[in-house]
Amino acid sequence: MTEMRGTSILAIDGGGTRCRIALTTNGDPIVVQAGSVNVSTDFATATAELRRGLEEVARRAGKAFEDLTLVPAYVGLAGITGPDIADRLAADLPMRHAKIEDDRPAALRGALGDQDGIVAHCGTGSFIAARIGGRMRLAGGWGPVLGDEASAQWVGRRALSRTLDTVDGFLAENDLSRNLLDRFGGAPAIVAFAGKASPAELGALAVEVTQNAAQGDAIACCILQSAADYIATMSRNLGWTAGLSICLTGGIGPYYKNYLPEEMQAAVTPALGEPLIGAIALAEEFRKEITHERR
Repeated sequence: MTEMRGTSILAIDGGGTRCRIALTTNGDPIVVQAGSVNVSTDFATATAELRRGLEEVARRAGKAFEDLTLVPAYVGLAGITGPDIADRLAADLPMRHAKIEDDRPAALRGALGDQDGIVAHCGTGSFIAARIGGRMRLAGGWGPVLGDEASAQWVGRRALSRTLDTVDGFLAENDLSRNLLDRFGGAPAIVAFAGKASPAELGALAVEVTQNAAQGDAIACCILQSAADYIATMSRNLGWTAGLSICLTGGIGPYYKNYLPEEMQAAVTPALGEPLIGAIALAEEFRKEITHERR
């Protein structure tokens, strides 16, 4: 077994829809994509996807898998809710040197670099992150049962709930509700689907909401407005003030811009990079830390 020395680093960014693994050695990274990785929702599937992705990285790099396990690794994953599950994952992963965190710091670093600002990341799950005065603050990301407001799965679930409100006669039927009732074959089928649907399956319904909102559908617009109101409130709670940049990231995040207060709309700026870029930067910092410790 030969150690991959020098500047080799592994960066892993995993969420409810996909996981990306990058190996960088003095050049462009080798990037492999795996499936859904949320260690709280499904630990066994998450670790199996990680292992599969790591094996593919080793194959593409022309290295033995055992060589890859010696590379300093930064692991940012959805579902890392505290030290217990991080330690459980560390025991399961074959990596010798791994720093394991949730997926929020990598997303913040990727979107803002070293600058101050707010990141509202809304993919399958969601969270709000801030760097103000160089200090990082995080909110949300507690999963589909207790949180993930404004996420794609939250939007999909809300769309089904509001459709059932039309069945009860509390809301007027419209295109969104009729489309969903037709798709599933009625209210009982909606209830059956929701009872077993994964976050990713619920999140897939968000496309229907954004498409209908673009046509002025009242229910769809109300759902997106509620999500934007949550983002605005949490951003202010984390210290946002006028002029501080806001990045709306994730698959559904950018759709909320026009529903934010005007002063926040004016502050919306493109992300500098994706979460994987942030994970690579954090992996490099981790490599330097452990290299310094060895001296």
